[in-house]
Amino acid sequence: MIQTYDVIVIGVGSMGAATCYQLARRGLRVLGLEQFGIPHQSGSHHGQTRMIRLAYFEHPDYVPLLQRAYAAWRELEVETGTRLLQITGGIYMGPPGSRLLAGAEESCRQHGLSYEYLDSQSLRDAFPQFQPHAGTEALFEEQAGFLVPEDTVAALAMAALAQGAEIHGLEAVRAWQITSQGAEVTTERTRYAASRIVFTSGAWTNHILRDRMPVDLQVTRQPLAWFAPRDPDSLKQGKLPVWFMETEDGHGHYGFPILPGTPGFKVGLHRPADEVDPDTVDRTFHERDWESLAQFLQQHIPAAAGPLLSGSVCLYTNSPDGHFIVDQLPEEERVFVCAGFSGHGFKFASVVGEMMADYVSSGRTQLPARFLRFSRFQ
Repeated sequence: MIQTYDVIVIGVGSMGAATCYQLARRGLRVLGLEQFGIPHQSGSHHGQTRMIRLAYFEHPDYVPLLQRAYAAWRELEVETGTRLLQITGGIYMGPPGSRLLAGAEESCRQHGLSYEYLDSQSLRDAFPQFQPHAGTEALFEEQAGFLVPEDTVAALAMAALAQGAEIHGLEAVRAWQITSQGAEVTTERTRYAASRIVFTSGAWTNHILRDRMPVDLQVTRQPLAWFAPRDPDSLKQGKLPVWFMETEDGHGHYGFPILPGTPGFKVGLHRPADEVDPDTVDRTFHERDWESLAQFLQQHIPAAAGPLLSGSVCLYTNSPDGHFIVDQLPEEERVFVCAGFSGHGFKFASVVGEMMADYVSSGRTQLPARFLRFSRFQ
């Protein structure tokens, strides 16, 4: 006999765990299916830290969602007794007129966010760890910080379980189909049915939705590394904020202070990156991956330069316009999609879970998220 639920959620990473949690809170019978463990190292939610920030250069429309996300993370901390969100401040650096700085300042202006604008000399005075090129400008905001992704996904999954959700790890979905009653899902173990189905499948969204997905998502391979710095004391949490730097060539790098109990200084490449297939991506961390990161540190943050300690490969799932897709699948009233987070979505998981639960339970949300719907591609 097929086991039945109100909702099946396919993919239990950050967005899937948050969606399971919010659906279960509303009294729905929820099944979450994940092909890997929970949490895992194969997608987009590993690597010790994920940045959270309000001065959002990607688009001002994200700011109200971020404000709700901050509050929702604090609520989850209270519910689970787990510290998830840490505030460090954030410094964003780039050449004059860069997309990073112009976008961050515009978000601050539209939403009345406080910030400090720094020229090259002021940047060096405030944060001597950085050695910016002449003419580099910067924007500092106090409310930026980070989440620990592995702990956060675990907390969301535990909260979902506590609310009555059922979650299966290491159970890959082999097929799914629309039925007169909703949807039926076949895994490597058995079959399940539900009246509604949610895809929070990350880099595997294209694979599992195939020709039903109205837009193509591009998966990219993103290297990140930890180095043993020359001057670790100046880079510790409390002395260094989270940071993002856009260089003259348009490339973006990001990083974090050294956390207590963590030996290395983390740096990652945001753009550009190579397109890959998530099932065949080269997950080996090669010399070419860390050499470019080491060169960046030597040039821009020499205090952080030093021997390589560790490296990893993360995946971005990029939408055509770099903005999220959180919506009902067009012409499929029982199918919902949450995808295309384009390397900047993790921080939103707490509020995205609420949005998806709204769509599944009522077909609409009061959150200001219309700009994330499929209709923008028409």
